[in-house]
Amino acid sequence: MEETARKPRFATRGLLGDSTHRTYGDKLTLFNRFAEPEIRFLMERLDLQPGARVLDAGCGVGLTTGWLAEFVGPTGLAVGCDLSGPHLAAARAVTFDSDPGVRATLVQCDIAVSPFRDETFDLVWCANTINHLTDPVAGIQRLSAVVKPGGRIVLVQSGSLPDMFFAWDERLERAVTSAVRQYYRDKYRLDERDTTAMRGLIRLAQQAGLSQVLSHTVVIERTAPLSDIDRAYFQHAVFTGYWGERLCPYMTREDWAEVQSLSDPESAAYCLDRPDFHHLQTLNMVTGQVVDVPSP
Repeated sequence: MEETARKPRFATRGLLGDSTHRTYGDKLTLFNRFAEPEIRFLMERLDLQPGARVLDAGCGVGLTTGWLAEFVGPTGLAVGCDLSGPHLAAARAVTFDSDPGVRATLVQCDIAVSPFRDETFDLVWCANTINHLTDPVAGIQRLSAVVKPGGRIVLVQSGSLPDMFFAWDERLERAVTSAVRQYYRDKYRLDERDTTAMRGLIRLAQQAGLSQVLSHTVVIERTAPLSDIDRAYFQHAVFTGYWGERLCPYMTREDWAEVQSLSDPESAAYCLDRPDFHHLQTLNMVTGQVVDVPSP
């Protein structure tokens, strides 16, 4: 990577607590495997050409970097970067070491102070990451600087609209959503505008100076019977990883007891075993073209 990267630099701790040592790789793996059909569908819409150079900014455990590498082929290059050392270690072990034919590189860095040389890439893919930055507009501008004029920035965000887990009980869904958001606001000392900034990707792209800003949203829909991949995501990433005991102080005793029952595989009410289980969530992709190199 000597031709594309300077010495890595790191900013201060991220808006949502990200650091060089923090890891939530298991959740990232579960989500990417769960949403792989929809993520690949969005990648196909980008019409990436063989030989293109792409950056996966905030690559996590590297699954999306590997998929991008497939699209650009052996004559292209996919570079994955992430702040977390443990995430990159997982990426090397799972994605790249297991497939020596993938032409991809991993770099540890903070995308807010990207170390890559200007006008290096044809496209930057940045999924579920820009909302972690304290200044997302400046972050997009820094990423734009490493894109060739005429290239594109791609911002992808899940959960722009409230997810539907309990199709039969909208009130309980609202209670869970409210509890999750309040938990994260308290944990990171944020206000509601900080935790909902991801909803304005078009505005952020425009403010960062991108042109031809377009949006495309797909729905991730799962119904019973669920695959093993889907069940693992819901049980381990959502019910245990994102919800769990942390929500108890933010819910009424009755609601908390019901959510526990619906989320417990040993319970007769376990929601993943219901024949009417129906899950919906959005995956929003906003693309913008880099016309000129903006000031970071």
